Amino acid sequence: MIRSLVKLFAVDEQESPAQREHRLKLAAAALLVETARADFEEDAAEEAALEKALRQALDLPDTELRSLLAEAGTRADHATSLYEFTRVINDHFSPERKRQLVALMWQVAWADGSLHHYEEHLIRKVAELIYVPHEDFIRAKLETRPD
Repeated sequence: MIRSLVKLFAVDEQESPAQREHRLKLAAAALLVETARADFEEDAAEEAALEKALRQALDLPDTELRSLLAEAGTRADHATSLYEFTRVINDHFSPERKRQLVALMWQVAWADGSLHHYEEHLIRKVAELIYVPHEDFIRAKLETRPD
Protein backbone atom coordinates (compact mmCIF):
# COMPACT_ATOMS: atom_id res chain seq x y z
CA MET A 1 0.00 0.00 0.00
CA ILE A 2 2.80 2.41 0.85
CA ARG A 3 4.45 1.71 -2.50
CA SER A 4 1.26 2.53 -4.37
CA LEU A 5 0.98 5.85 -2.51
CA VAL A 6 4.61 6.68 -3.21
CA LYS A 7 4.11 5.81 -6.88
CA LEU A 8 1.02 8.03 -7.07
CA PHE A 9 2.91 11.11 -5.88
CA ALA A 10 6.31 10.39 -7.42
CA VAL A 11 7.40 12.33 -10.46
CA ASP A 12 8.94 10.23 -13.20
CA GLU A 13 12.33 11.84 -13.78
CA GLN A 14 12.62 10.05 -17.12
CA GLU A 15 9.42 11.61 -18.41
CA SER A 16 9.92 13.16 -21.82
CA PRO A 17 8.58 16.63 -22.65
CA ALA A 18 5.95 14.98 -24.86
CA GLN A 19 4.83 12.72 -22.00
CA ARG A 20 4.64 15.68 -19.62
CA GLU A 21 2.61 17.68 -22.17
CA HIS A 22 0.22 14.75 -22.59
CA ARG A 23 -0.15 14.53 -18.80
CA LEU A 24 -1.01 18.26 -18.69
CA LYS A 25 -3.55 17.94 -21.49
CA LEU A 26 -5.05 14.90 -19.78
CA ALA A 27 -5.40 16.71 -16.45
CA ALA A 28 -7.09 19.71 -18.08
CA ALA A 29 -9.37 17.46 -20.13
CA ALA A 30 -10.33 15.43 -17.06
CA LEU A 31 -11.36 18.60 -15.21
CA LEU A 32 -13.49 19.65 -18.17
CA VAL A 33 -15.05 16.17 -18.29
CA GLU A 34 -15.82 16.45 -14.57
CA THR A 35 -17.49 19.80 -15.24
CA ALA A 36 -19.70 18.32 -17.96
CA ARG A 37 -20.67 15.47 -15.63
CA ALA A 38 -21.19 17.58 -12.49
CA ASP A 39 -24.94 18.02 -12.97
CA PHE A 40 -25.41 14.24 -13.48
CA GLU A 41 -26.99 14.81 -16.89
CA GLU A 42 -25.48 13.97 -20.23
CA ASP A 43 -26.10 16.96 -22.43
CA ALA A 44 -25.11 17.20 -26.10
CA ALA A 45 -24.50 20.95 -25.78
CA GLU A 46 -22.06 20.43 -22.92
CA GLU A 47 -20.29 17.63 -24.78
CA ALA A 48 -19.96 19.87 -27.85
CA ALA A 49 -18.67 22.73 -25.69
CA LEU A 50 -16.18 20.38 -24.08
CA GLU A 51 -14.85 19.28 -27.45
CA LYS A 52 -14.77 22.86 -28.75
CA ALA A 53 -12.91 24.09 -25.65
CA LEU A 54 -10.30 21.38 -25.93
CA ARG A 55 -9.94 21.85 -29.68
CA GLN A 56 -9.35 25.59 -29.24
CA ALA A 57 -7.11 25.33 -26.20
CA LEU A 58 -4.99 22.41 -27.34
CA ASP A 59 -5.20 22.65 -31.14
CA LEU A 60 -5.56 18.89 -31.58
CA PRO A 61 -6.69 16.93 -34.61
CA ASP A 62 -10.07 15.22 -34.20
CA THR A 63 -8.67 11.70 -33.75
CA GLU A 64 -6.24 12.81 -31.05
CA LEU A 65 -8.98 14.88 -29.40
CA ARG A 66 -11.34 11.91 -29.21
CA SER A 67 -8.56 9.72 -27.84
CA LEU A 68 -7.72 12.33 -25.19
CA LEU A 69 -11.40 12.68 -24.23
CA ALA A 70 -11.79 8.92 -23.88
CA GLU A 71 -8.69 8.68 -21.72
CA ALA A 72 -9.75 11.70 -19.65
CA GLY A 73 -13.18 10.15 -19.10
CA THR A 74 -11.60 6.93 -17.89
CA ARG A 75 -9.21 8.79 -15.59
CA ALA A 76 -12.07 10.88 -14.21
CA ASP A 77 -14.09 7.70 -13.60
CA HIS A 78 -11.28 6.19 -11.54
CA ALA A 79 -10.14 9.32 -9.73
CA THR A 80 -10.75 9.45 -6.01
CA SER A 81 -10.28 13.21 -5.79
CA LEU A 82 -9.49 16.26 -7.87
CA TYR A 83 -6.00 16.39 -6.39
CA GLU A 84 -4.39 14.19 -9.02
CA PHE A 85 -5.50 16.66 -11.68
CA THR A 86 -5.06 19.94 -9.81
CA ARG A 87 -1.58 18.98 -8.63
CA VAL A 88 -0.39 18.64 -12.23
CA ILE A 89 -2.02 21.95 -13.11
CA ASN A 90 -0.37 23.69 -10.15
CA ASP A 91 3.02 22.24 -10.93
CA HIS A 92 3.08 23.25 -14.58
CA PHE A 93 0.48 25.89 -15.52
CA SER A 94 1.15 29.60 -15.35
CA PRO A 95 -1.41 31.79 -13.56
CA GLU A 96 -2.79 32.82 -16.96
CA ARG A 97 -3.24 29.22 -18.12
CA LYS A 98 -5.00 28.45 -14.84
CA ARG A 99 -7.42 31.34 -15.43
CA GLN A 100 -7.99 30.09 -18.98
CA LEU A 101 -8.79 26.61 -17.66
CA VAL A 102 -11.35 28.03 -15.23
CA ALA A 103 -12.93 30.02 -18.08
CA LEU A 104 -13.13 26.85 -20.18
CA MET A 105 -14.82 25.05 -17.29
CA TRP A 106 -17.38 27.87 -17.15
CA GLN A 107 -17.98 27.58 -20.90
CA VAL A 108 -18.74 23.89 -20.51
CA ALA A 109 -21.00 24.49 -17.51
CA TRP A 110 -22.99 27.23 -19.29
CA ALA A 111 -23.27 25.30 -22.58
CA ASP A 112 -26.71 23.87 -21.82
CA GLY A 113 -28.09 27.34 -21.04
CA SER A 114 -28.27 26.85 -17.29
CA LEU A 115 -25.86 26.55 -14.41
CA HIS A 116 -26.35 23.73 -11.93
CA HIS A 117 -25.11 24.37 -8.39
CA TYR A 118 -22.93 21.25 -8.58
CA GLU A 119 -21.17 22.68 -11.63
CA GLU A 120 -20.55 25.97 -9.85
CA HIS A 121 -19.32 24.15 -6.75
CA LEU A 122 -16.88 22.06 -8.78
CA ILE A 123 -15.47 25.07 -10.63
CA ARG A 124 -15.15 27.03 -7.38
CA LYS A 125 -13.33 24.11 -5.75
CA VAL A 126 -10.95 23.69 -8.69
CA ALA A 127 -10.29 27.44 -8.82
CA GLU A 128 -9.39 27.39 -5.13
CA LEU A 129 -7.19 24.30 -5.51
CA ILE A 130 -5.24 25.83 -8.40
CA TYR A 131 -5.02 29.23 -6.68
CA VAL A 132 -7.07 31.27 -9.13
CA PRO A 133 -8.09 34.46 -7.33
CA HIS A 134 -11.79 34.77 -6.55
CA GLU A 135 -12.09 37.91 -8.66
CA ASP A 136 -10.80 35.98 -11.70
CA PHE A 137 -13.20 33.12 -10.91
CA ILE A 138 -16.14 35.58 -10.90
CA ARG A 139 -14.89 37.46 -13.97
CA ALA A 140 -14.67 34.21 -15.96
CA LYS A 141 -18.15 33.22 -14.80
CA LEU A 142 -19.66 36.51 -15.95
CA GLU A 143 -17.73 36.69 -19.23
CA THR A 144 -18.76 33.20 -20.30
CA ARG A 145 -22.40 33.48 -19.26
CA PRO A 146 -24.74 33.26 -22.24
CA ASP A 147 -26.86 36.31 -22.99
